[in-house]
Amino acid sequence: MNEFNGLDSDKLHSLYRRLLLLRRFEERVYTNFLQGEIPGTVHQYNGQEAVAVGICDHLRPIDWITSTHRPHGHALAKGISARRVMAELYGKVTGCCNGKGGSMHVGDPSVGMLPAIAIVGGGNSVVIGLGLAYKLRRTDQVAVCFFGEGATNEGAFHESMNFAAVQRLPVVFVCENNLYGASTPYHQVSLVSDVAARACAYGVASQIVDGMDVLAVHKAGGGEAIALARAGRGPILLECKTYRYIGHSRSDARGYRTKDEEAEWKQKDPIPRLGNALIAAGLSDEATLARIAQSVEAELDDAVEFARASPDAAPEQALEDVYA
Repeated sequence: MNEFNGLDSDKLHSLYRRLLLLRRFEERVYTNFLQGEIPGTVHQYNGQEAVAVGICDHLRPIDWITSTHRPHGHALAKGISARRVMAELYGKVTGCCNGKGGSMHVGDPSVGMLPAIAIVGGGNSVVIGLGLAYKLRRTDQVAVCFFGEGATNEGAFHESMNFAAVQRLPVVFVCENNLYGASTPYHQVSLVSDVAARACAYGVASQIVDGMDVLAVHKAGGGEAIALARAGRGPILLECKTYRYIGHSRSDARGYRTKDEEAEWKQKDPIPRLGNALIAAGLSDEATLARIAQSVEAELDDAVEFARASPDAAPEQALEDVYA
């Protein structure tokens, strides 16, 4: 069981199902967006599922996360139902933000997710407020900030790291390093190849993690980072090396990278990686994984039908929930 971090069969199958749910959700969104059912644009999470699933498995509803313009996977992993996330993308009142947030702003305070912030590095500043509140209230809550490597060249990243370190805030910074800030390779905008190396400048502990391996992320997140933050040991930075299979947004044809590079990363796909490992260890079989896949498809069928049948958000509702 060492290769599975001591996790039992039920937990391992639960992780597998969540990975599959995130992937299939994005595939449904892609199809329905192209058919004109989803307004606006979408920034999808395909390929990065192991990060959200591995981290959020350790969080309670009272532990909050901040997210980015690529938040669908974070929302599902944190516990927002597929129905409510899908309805939000469709602009329906049954969505998790009553249809007013859309793809880039999904969230739900009842499960501990602030509506996502589309500004690059925006969540890095906000998460500090969460962490400071937890410290002042003397709770054991933890705040997790998901962000891309592109955010690490923003001032917000450096200010938040420094403040969290000085105040010893219970914050876990999770960098999803998918190599590209939109279409710009990270190595063209930073001479520091690993984001994790930047943490030492602020006295923050850091760790590089295989972001295509849910078990590696699960161990680093819960076994070390979140546990230390919850125990009052201050912030930590996890750099999860991952890859998005799709373009930055739906209008991105990925002309800035090669097919060979994409194929190399797909060899590390987190879903068959875990499924094949479970079968090889005798903890699962093809029939069991097929039943999980069927249950995921049924959940998404229901989510899409729920979204289609829900009423549109009314224009006058834009004036509700406004604070100034």
